[in-house]
Amino acid sequence: MDATKLKRLTSLDFTHGTLKLRCTFPSGAGMPSIRDLVSAIRRREGVDAVVVLGRDGLLIDSQSVPGMDADDLAANIPAIIAAADELGASVRRGALVTAVLEYENGLAIVSVLNADVILVVFVHPETNVGPLLFELRRNREHIAALV
Repeated sequence: MDATKLKRLTSLDFTHGTLKLRCTFPSGAGMPSIRDLVSAIRRREGVDAVVVLGRDGLLIDSQSVPGMDADDLAANIPAIIAAADELGASVRRGALVTAVLEYENGLAIVSVLNADVILVVFVHPETNVGPLLFELRRNREHIAALV
């Protein structure tokens, strides 16, 4: 990774369950990983699961409450993305970037990080997702750089 991307990543912070990745890199220390990101999001209040997957539906990393099958969740996301991309193309809006799916018992936030990687966050229905949506949108490139 080039120095410019590294400098941008150090401005984010993983503290207090936020997506900011503020890190110091003493000599020999590694960069934060996608696992660090998944853990930080999972610690947010109201989050049941965080799943990072490839466009093909293969699981990259996840954390969830007991009883949620991350592999099964990941396998179902590509069909949703494909349908949303088709809709976007038909109305000349382009490819899906973010979707919020509301279900009877919670929400799913689907964030396409880049052409190959998708992040999905499952939250309780009463959770205020506004700050999370803002952070995901604002930091999409930085998050994608971790994968």
